[in-house]
Amino acid sequence: MLDTTTKRRIDDARDILVGKIPDPKSQVEQITIALIYKFMDDMDSESEELGGKTKFFSGEYQKYSWRRIFNQARGGQEILLDYREALQQLSENPNLPNIFHTIFRQAYLPYNDPETLKSFLKIIDQFEYDHSERLGDAFEYLLSVLGSQGDAGQFRTPRHIIDFMVDIVEPKKGETILDPACGTAGFLISAYKYILLHSSSEGKHNGDLLTPDERRLLSQNITGYDISPDMVRLSLVNMYLHRITEPKITEYDTLTSEAKWNEYFDVILANPPFMSPKGGIKPHSRFSIQSKRSEALFVDYIAEHLTLTGRAAVIVPEGVIFKGDSAFVKLRKMLIEENYLYGVISLPSGIFNPYSGVKTSILLLDKVIAKLTDKILFAKVENDGFALGAQRRPIEGSELNQVSSMIRDFKTRLHRNEEFKSDICTLVEKSKLAESGDYNLNGERYRIPSATKNARYVSIGTICDIYNGSTPLKSKDEYWNNGTINWFTINDIRRQGHIIYNTEQKITELALKETSVKLLPIDTVLLCCTASVGECAILKTQSTSNQQFNGLIIKDQYQDDIIPDYLFIIASSLKEELIRLSGKTSFNFVSVKTLKTINIPLPTLKEQQAIVIEIESYQRIIDAARTIVENYHPQITINPEWPTVELEKVVNQSLIGLIRSKAEQNECNEFLYLKMDAIDNKGNLDLDKSVRVNATDEEAQKYALKDGDYLYNTRNAPNLVGKSAVFKDKTDKIYLFNNNLLRIRFKKDLANPIYINIIMNSDYGKQQLNKYIDGTTSVAAIYQKNYFDIKIPLPAIDIQKHIVEEIEQEQEAVDKAKELINIFEKKITNRIAQIWEI
Repeated sequence: MLDTTTKRRIDDARDILVGKIPDPKSQVEQITIALIYKFMDDMDSESEELGGKTKFFSGEYQKYSWRRIFNQARGGQEILLDYREALQQLSENPNLPNIFHTIFRQAYLPYNDPETLKSFLKIIDQFEYDHSERLGDAFEYLLSVLGSQGDAGQFRTPRHIIDFMVDIVEPKKGETILDPACGTAGFLISAYKYILLHSSSEGKHNGDLLTPDERRLLSQNITGYDISPDMVRLSLVNMYLHRITEPKITEYDTLTSEAKWNEYFDVILANPPFMSPKGGIKPHSRFSIQSKRSEALFVDYIAEHLTLTGRAAVIVPEGVIFKGDSAFVKLRKMLIEENYLYGVISLPSGIFNPYSGVKTSILLLDKVIAKLTDKILFAKVENDGFALGAQRRPIEGSELNQVSSMIRDFKTRLHRNEEFKSDICTLVEKSKLAESGDYNLNGERYRIPSATKNARYVSIGTICDIYNGSTPLKSKDEYWNNGTINWFTINDIRRQGHIIYNTEQKITELALKETSVKLLPIDTVLLCCTASVGECAILKTQSTSNQQFNGLIIKDQYQDDIIPDYLFIIASSLKEELIRLSGKTSFNFVSVKTLKTINIPLPTLKEQQAIVIEIESYQRIIDAARTIVENYHPQITINPEWPTVELEKVVNQSLIGLIRSKAEQNECNEFLYLKMDAIDNKGNLDLDKSVRVNATDEEAQKYALKDGDYLYNTRNAPNLVGKSAVFKDKTDKIYLFNNNLLRIRFKKDLANPIYINIIMNSDYGKQQLNKYIDGTTSVAAIYQKNYFDIKIPLPAIDIQKHIVEEIEQEQEAVDKAKELINIFEKKITNRIAQIWEI
């Protein structure tokens, strides 16, 4: 486990470098090189203490020893010149093993500041190489600053998901292990640790039960490929620090090179790149599946490179699971019919936050297990032990151990030819998957209520009459003018929420008489089955509806079996299923015929009443908290004695942002990039609305936002122009800003940026802005000169600070209200999930 001292040292090293090297990947590389440099000298020192000779820094390379170069009595310029020369020469040192040659190849110092280097090396000098687990954990922590890997769309796999997959695959000593897109070698190290743990005496995890030959073979059996030389370098260091002293990590293009095609492995673990370059991959001809999609090719590669008893776990995006492209269909068919696949685990959609919200699943392959069963196992993980927001905070209730234990039990019982039962998975016959011809691997598609739970399920068509909505002709004024009868549309949900007491639009009695619209009674549940599929509301007044919605009215004979508010709760939970049934086309549609066939759980009336009371109590808390969030606006009472000052007089620096077209924005690019829509109506900056772009080091340094930077929208849509916000640096990420935004840095002794932001988002500030905004109904602007002419009340800086502190206290209370909303929305989600599992 990472200790706080080591973590602090790594953080300090990055803090020193960030001013010269804003790119996190480059920071990691510089720390990596310096650590290995220092550790080689540590090993030489240890050898001398034991009466031996130096191994790394001897002969003509003795002058490059860490002890000589980093002598704190030397001047910074001397250290810089010698350190730079050493980095250029070390890869030529014949005394270094191959791993160090690879690490130092193309190593260089990307800045010229002697004091920065001296401060940085002073931190590195505090580390000691002792082959400890602590040092390996430290490097894992260092690698955690890398979110997106390179430009191939690969996101670093969370450690707990890696360990979960390794636990399912159960690698063993003597087996060969591969990751064909290894990144920083997380899967390989986890597999190595797993084998050590299961080859250790009770209470230990150091592999003490392994013979020297078994330990040597273990290191030789672990292999990784990666297309990026930077990732290869990081992998080598990571494995070396975890005591794999001769790691087999190769720079290799798995999809286009045939050089290693004839190598096979007992275990393959991977989270291969999800994205394909423009124009697609250009693979060689030996793949079974003809495709230019990297995710399809990697799965094909993994399946084809398993030994006769091989097994694998691989993370894939949703396209591999259900996409109808011929390559994906052929891939799924091959995995099922040729006995590779035995299980699919659906992961939460926020598993890769904050880097990507992509929905993923894990494919489980085992060439022995797949032959023993005619079924595919489907499991769904909804709680992986971390909240699914951008920060991924730890939470209770992780389902990972439960799922991995269930899968091990499934495999064990198959080998023993014993019956397997589980409440947390679905077993689907392979023939069922083949029926539709698309071999869809979405487990929800085959979900059948469990009869073993004695639950009562009924179809919607059994208990409800269903009525289509309709729209009277808009051209007939007599259907609309002075109408008194409610006519419901989706805008009413947007306006007042999901409980409908009144509607924005009304129709006349004549429209009701002459058209197909039907007056729906109180407690009708309205379910959208066209366009915005899955939206739901319940009427607390009589109303008609447009054709987007179907009205669900409980049949007379079932009035004593189901509560309307319970029906509304269940209907609200059908959104994902309805979207699936709609085919996810550009214009979604679910027919009444299909809607009638959907089964819903029907507990007793007493249980329904308890469910409604519980969920309504949660909803009241959410509504109250939302009222606080929506109505809070920071307010400043302006003292008439405060001086009024033009903004220009307190500005220290201003800069228009970086130009990047939409075509240059891609989620696998390196830097986060804020546009004008990141600023909301209340003067807040929503960092989750950033996109990703590439930039040169010079651009990244010039346009990087710092804590306290003030941004305002200079031009574009009138409703966006003039909005401002303050950047608060709460992360290690680099944010750039686009050319519709102006970055302002104020004179610190005169103006607090948060105070100015509050003023400019107040009614007073908006009145000032309106004097200067020019443009049309579609495009507007407020130019820098005019913005700087705005006069604002500006008390002394200590008064500004006091005002900001008070408002930040208020904001903390609002943030707590937001947390309440998240907590109780999760409670509702969990409670509804329990209903479906009764």
